Amino acid sequence: MSDKKIGVVGAGTMGQGIAQVVAVSGFQVHLYDVSEEQLGRAKTNIDKGLGKLVAKEKISESDKKAALERLSSTTTLNTLSDCTVIIEAAPEQPELKEKLFRDLSQLSSTAILASNTSSLSLTRLAAVCEQPERVVGMHFFNPVPVLKLVEVIRAEQTSDATVAEIESLAKALGKTAVPVGDAPGFAVNRLLVPMINEAAFIVQEGTAAPEAVDEAMKLGAAHPMGPLALGDLIGLDVCLAIMEVLQEGFGDPKYRPCPLLKRMVAAGYLGRKSGRGFYHYD
Repeated sequence: MSDKKIGVVGAGTMGQGIAQVVAVSGFQVHLYDVSEEQLGRAKTNIDKGLGKLVAKEKISESDKKAALERLSSTTTLNTLSDCTVIIEAAPEQPELKEKLFRDLSQLSSTAILASNTSSLSLTRLAAVCEQPERVVGMHFFNPVPVLKLVEVIRAEQTSDATVAEIESLAKALGKTAVPVGDAPGFAVNRLLVPMINEAAFIVQEGTAAPEAVDEAMKLGAAHPMGPLALGDLIGLDVCLAIMEVLQEGFGDPKYRPCPLLKRMVAAGYLGRKSGRGFYHYD
């Protein structure tokens, strides 16, 4: 598969990580975003990420150079028309993703369209495409260069060939593909994000401070990172969006987003990416 070109749509945290892994794995990658400024930041961050791998002796300096040469960026969606697989990593906004998939499906009649959505319906995304059988979920986890899991989500319309191709790609990227059905939150986030939401309730109610909640879960449940620090890493806006999808999808009050979480997002306290969440960051 190394001769195939991979498109990545969205140069945010997840798009950067996916593009880095794709380039390191020997694929040509086109990174698309509407913002030249964001693409510039992405290339700088990818360069730094590769530098860390060199420092840890996981890749050589020549490997880093070759990976950067395989990476190109663009603000023109049509540039992705010759890609074999296009991985969408845009913000978790249903209308935005549907428009992207509608546009992407018109670029090529053969490219597989994979979404990195963390909670939205793949069946709904596939329904707006001209060849819905080519649509599949390919959910990476942050930080993408480190975490091995990729949830492969089959929409109602997804073909067996599409799933097999994406599972092969995940393996080529050094990831482990786990098949998951198309339900709100899929598997990991349906379990993980309600825990983060419940931790926010504990803080809101004054039962324990964020530091106490996280320390308790690390020491008492053997979690490598506490739920609130993890929420800050994921992005509190992303956590809130997932809770809203779970609440709407299942109609169950147990998925009600914590009011404190909603207020923090409204205030712009999104976690690491904004410099402040449940903790403060430089």
